[in-house]
Amino acid sequence: MTVESTSPLRRALSGRWVKPTAILVLSLVIGWLIIRFIGKITWSAVGDAIRSVSLWELIALIALLFVRQVFSALPLARFTPGLGLPKSIVNDVSANLAGTIAPPPGDVVVRIAQFRTWGIHPVDGMAGATLNMLIFYGARFAAPALGAGIFSLYAFESGKIVTGLFSLALAVVIVAVLVAVLQSDTIAERLARRAARAIKSVKATVDEQAWVDAVVDFRQRIGKTLNRNVAPALFFMVVGIVVDALILLAAVRFVGIGEDIAPWPVVIGATLLAYPLTILPMFGLGVMDAVVIASIVDVAGVEYESALVGATVVWRVVTLGGTLGLGALAMAWWRATTRGNVPDDE
Repeated sequence: MTVESTSPLRRALSGRWVKPTAILVLSLVIGWLIIRFIGKITWSAVGDAIRSVSLWELIALIALLFVRQVFSALPLARFTPGLGLPKSIVNDVSANLAGTIAPPPGDVVVRIAQFRTWGIHPVDGMAGATLNMLIFYGARFAAPALGAGIFSLYAFESGKIVTGLFSLALAVVIVAVLVAVLQSDTIAERLARRAARAIKSVKATVDEQAWVDAVVDFRQRIGKTLNRNVAPALFFMVVGIVVDALILLAAVRFVGIGEDIAPWPVVIGATLLAYPLTILPMFGLGVMDAVVIASIVDVAGVEYESALVGATVVWRVVTLGGTLGLGALAMAWWRATTRGNVPDDE
């Protein structure tokens, strides 16, 4: 039993990278199958579509990416006193880079290190980062409701409206629970105890009271900050998501698919409707792309499927690869400007 449990194969399969990698591969396979089901892709046409994007058009896409990062970072700047928007952007893209190339909790380590060099208490910084993440979850599930409304400008489809309303209900629940926890010690304590007991059922070493104390302290520390900023933060996050969809729209136009073939409400609406799929590894790479392409092909026609695949490849290269590139630049800037500026532990 001991030999089997410590065999190289079992140790390899128990690694932290196995599950996310398996999910990513599965997502790509499912996405490929969905696209293959729609029609037959001509990969040479996909390559032609990608190569048709000029340097200046690529620069325009990167500019849109930066706009997206600004709106995505604004909630963190509002939730973390003293951080400011430029450092919020640096912190966000740096954490994204660390979370992509390093095992957990690499992103947390980078965030805390940067907060300390900027003179921000790590607890305050991570409280802001946690709120930022929760608000993003709310915005992610609110996006389909906006997408259904935008798609209706082209054609009213009851299925898309139902999907949007259901997703919006999830977003309301997420934000409502967050606000409730941060406005009441009683609710915060009750939820913390339930969470601790759930964890205790699989891990006997959980200190229930420590969980309660941590959640109550968290609520008292940032409750007022949330009350002032929850609505603006949600707005900024949703705008950032819309800009993400605009990057895809621009890519669709740059590969030669015009408004008469794929109207903007279809492209934007389809992207926002599928946005909850970004909860999958690499922001839903594979599955989300296939779902969006399927929705647009339903309007444009299968003859444009290859060009649409090329557009989504360009979109992913910019939004995923470009964000990692920004993260690398941000990390380099942070190291160059804060070298030796690490304060003593508090």
